[in-house]
Amino acid sequence: MSSHPLATLVAGPVLTPDDDGFADEVAPHNRAVVNSPDVVVGATSTQDVVAAVRWAADQGVHLTVLATGHGATVPVTAGVLLTTRRLGGVDVDPDARVATVGAGALWTDVVPVADAHGLTPVAGSSTHVGVVGYLLGGGLGPLARSHGYSSDYLESLTVVTGTGEVVEASADEHPDLFWALRGGKVGLGVVTQVRLRLVAIPELYAGSLFFDAEHIETALRGWLAWTATADAETTTSAAIIRFPDLDAVPPFLRGRTALTLRVARPGDETAGEAAAAPLRALAPTFLDTVGVLPVARSAEIHNDPTQPGPSWVRGTMLSHTDDDLATAWLGAVGPGAGQPFVAVELRHVAGATGADVPGGSAVAGRGAAFVTGLVGVDPTQFGTTMPAAADAVAEALAPWTAAELNPNFAGRGTAAWAPVTAERLTEVRRTYDPAGVLA
Repeated sequence: MSSHPLATLVAGPVLTPDDDGFADEVAPHNRAVVNSPDVVVGATSTQDVVAAVRWAADQGVHLTVLATGHGATVPVTAGVLLTTRRLGGVDVDPDARVATVGAGALWTDVVPVADAHGLTPVAGSSTHVGVVGYLLGGGLGPLARSHGYSSDYLESLTVVTGTGEVVEASADEHPDLFWALRGGKVGLGVVTQVRLRLVAIPELYAGSLFFDAEHIETALRGWLAWTATADAETTTSAAIIRFPDLDAVPPFLRGRTALTLRVARPGDETAGEAAAAPLRALAPTFLDTVGVLPVARSAEIHNDPTQPGPSWVRGTMLSHTDDDLATAWLGAVGPGAGQPFVAVELRHVAGATGADVPGGSAVAGRGAAFVTGLVGVDPTQFGTTMPAAADAVAEALAPWTAAELNPNFAGRGTAAWAPVTAERLTEVRRTYDPAGVLA
């Protein structure tokens, strides 16, 4: 048993750097980040969280929360690290169409339970991401245009504030905190449980179209032109991927550069085929997986990696597009550009993401039309090569760049809210964490 004072206050494990299991407990999904806090607490209940927060407040040290750590970018080097992975549990009320989800749950825990009742959460492109961290940033997934931000479906949250008080945040209770938690991301409290509205999507037409390197420019320009009048129910994204020559990659993709155009549209096959027809006609494809897809398998649209590993990510949001954007994008990150990223993506959003919820929310980027993402996996290039390359891309995209940047997509960049939203978030943080305990 640990001799740390916190060990007498919580039921979960308390580990310091000299203890066995410390490295595993503090490791995020993004292995490029190595955490080294003074102590880590594995919370097993809301009361464990309360005890850890109050102890940190008494000691005058910061407390940082780690769920899966998919979006980890800055190492925790001091204070208390609180892991929430043991706060699991998923319960679905099919009549109310609401899921009650513990802070340690992944979307892969929620999807099958909801699917058993013919329901689904409005989740992200990867179901291996933690539910709470994703929702606190807003959440843009493959149903973004048809269903909006995932945080729009939050009904309430159980939160431990920076003073160690347990509160329920909803439209009726602590509405200021509820507003902030839907998109404000960090420093607002430790969420231990959420209630999330589910939706019924009887049919989904979705998948990916793959274009070889020689057709990337034609397909990308055609897709960007198509988005100007795109069906509001259809969400698409285009990623140029340089598939590494690794055993984990299917043999026919190894060493290949391709454009993968992801498509998702709730609705029947006939409507889906009609929506996808212009995209199929853009250029010859060497692989076409777009078709009827059970909504519980929507993670197959993007096929994001599921295993932990090092990654470097930076994103921006774009206010609009035109053919000049295609020229700038292809010049900066196209197949002929020498750059270090394994994948570069443009996601078409707008649609339902532009409409805020009743009562409002702190989501950043509702006015954006596209989200960009630059992804690298070679740690030898994380220090200077990728930041310099990303800066060059940002300069090329400056005429189209939006003022706001959603925190879930910022990566190594800096999240940005509208000034009035940022000011209000600061006031909510002062109210619920006056001593600044929560990092």
